[in-house]
Amino acid sequence: MCGIVGAIAKHDVSAMLLEGLQRLEYRGYDSAGMALINGDSIQRLRRLGKVSELQQAVQQYPIDGHIGIAHTRWATHGVPSEKNAHPHISTQRIAIVHNGIIENFQTLKDQQIERGFTFSSDTDTEVIVHQIVYYLNQQQDLLAAVKHALADLVGAYALAVIDKNDPSRIIAARQGSPLVLGIGQQQHFIASDVQALLKYTQQFIYLENGDVVDIGRDQVVIHDQSGQQVERPIKHSEQNSAAAEKGDYAHYMLKEIYEQPRAISDTLEGRVVNGRVVDEILGAKAKQILDAVEAIQIIACGTSYHAGLVAKYWFEELAGLHCHVEVASEFRYRKHVVRPGTLFVTVSQSGETADSIAALMQSKSKNYVGSLVICNVPESSLVRESDLVLMTHAGPEIGVASTKAFTTQLVALMLLVILVGRRKALTADSEQELVAQLLNLPARINKALQLNHDIESLASQYKDKQHALFLGRGSHHPIAMEGALKLKEISYIHAEAYAAGELKHGPIALVDEDMPVITVAPNNELLEKLKSNIEEVRARGGQLHVFADISSGFNADDLIQLIELDAPDNAVAPIIFTIPLQLLAYHAAVLKGTDVDQPRNLAKSVTVE
Repeated sequence: MCGIVGAIAKHDVSAMLLEGLQRLEYRGYDSAGMALINGDSIQRLRRLGKVSELQQAVQQYPIDGHIGIAHTRWATHGVPSEKNAHPHISTQRIAIVHNGIIENFQTLKDQQIERGFTFSSDTDTEVIVHQIVYYLNQQQDLLAAVKHALADLVGAYALAVIDKNDPSRIIAARQGSPLVLGIGQQQHFIASDVQALLKYTQQFIYLENGDVVDIGRDQVVIHDQSGQQVERPIKHSEQNSAAAEKGDYAHYMLKEIYEQPRAISDTLEGRVVNGRVVDEILGAKAKQILDAVEAIQIIACGTSYHAGLVAKYWFEELAGLHCHVEVASEFRYRKHVVRPGTLFVTVSQSGETADSIAALMQSKSKNYVGSLVICNVPESSLVRESDLVLMTHAGPEIGVASTKAFTTQLVALMLLVILVGRRKALTADSEQELVAQLLNLPARINKALQLNHDIESLASQYKDKQHALFLGRGSHHPIAMEGALKLKEISYIHAEAYAAGELKHGPIALVDEDMPVITVAPNNELLEKLKSNIEEVRARGGQLHVFADISSGFNADDLIQLIELDAPDNAVAPIIFTIPLQLLAYHAAVLKGTDVDQPRNLAKSVTVE
């Protein structure tokens, strides 16, 4: 899930490359580097660590050129180090940046060593650049050499290549990893994400799998998987670079937490008319596919998986439809029994999660009635490959730990529940009630955000904690799981979540005065059961932090610290309870001094298996 960017223009592109890397850093920040052609040589700078380290190096050792490529790395093959940082160079002629994994790199490496190539890194990427040089040495031009090299690769890649002997072009290609072309006036760009280029253009071509593109200053020529020259449509992006700025917030994550009322409103906008969800929001095929749905299969990873688990309760309780939820990385590697009339649903913030894409492609050979994606990024791979699309409209999410993407996914999933449910068990009155709950969500979340100061005070107790236990029941068990994930992602506190009824089946052995037990306590039919579970913790001297609806009847005491929120007992209550858990994780991380927006070892978009 590395980030790549390239540019060719009439003027120096070094500042463009650095700007692009900054906006792609959410994709990985183990190391960063750039290479530019200047005269008859390739100038390269690489640094271990974040893009800021590279920026400092450029100030100290300026490099420039009218054509260049750059990279921010999330390590797969080879530890984070300067020697493993991209770009990689072969024979002082060819430089390359790469996102993906080459599965047959060891075979290629052995061949190349026999041919006399030497290796300066531990990465799989270096075999690509050597393979290109191998074909160049056979009197091929750069485009032909890249095409021949790509034919030898097994795996996934998005890459960009420059040649000091041919400084008028960048050759780029994609297979399995995202890549977009930025179209400008006498300048063109390549990047992993449009976010990298919005300062310079809003015109983009989204490359397809197998595409190879020859990028010049004045034109681009695209060849498809069969080698035929093709035209790809130019799309205008409605995003703007300002939307991805922190503004007055200390961190992107905090900004994105506070953006959730607006993001949910945007997700709902235009999708509800007179208290009824509109079928057409899913696309032209919606009615035909939805009329045939008898079951739901949800595929997702990480936070999106937790959204799917909440939706399972909704599909089965509200719509009367069987729903199965599975992580994409497991779904791919087992045999399946597909129920008749099953809709295949993928949930992904980026739309580029490698495991989810692979699962979707696999589903096309199975007997599903169709596929639907819930996604935040238009023109992403999952969006392009799915029959039906439901965009979340959360806006750019830069913080690696997902917040507004999660809550807008839940809103989108509820819209889908309503659409399929009205064809099954959901009455018109029930639909109107659910729609009313959704429309009231932004106001409820604004009220939950007013608890920020109280939650910050509570979080002060986590500064020296190493472990935490989260409890929830019913549809709030996945919310407890999401709370635990957030805490461990950004504060590095080991946190686990359990269905509260499972407490006595093992986890209670961990409870002592040093173990915070965070409990999600809505006022629903399971409240009394949950209170019994809480008493089990109290009896053993456990430290309880209870997030409860104001009507739940809890009283604070020496062992119970209470955060009360206005979350009436209805279907969307899990969304409201998400907010204080996000704030708890955020403030705990700040107090621990971790890098909130770029936690160690993580990246925003997981584009490798």
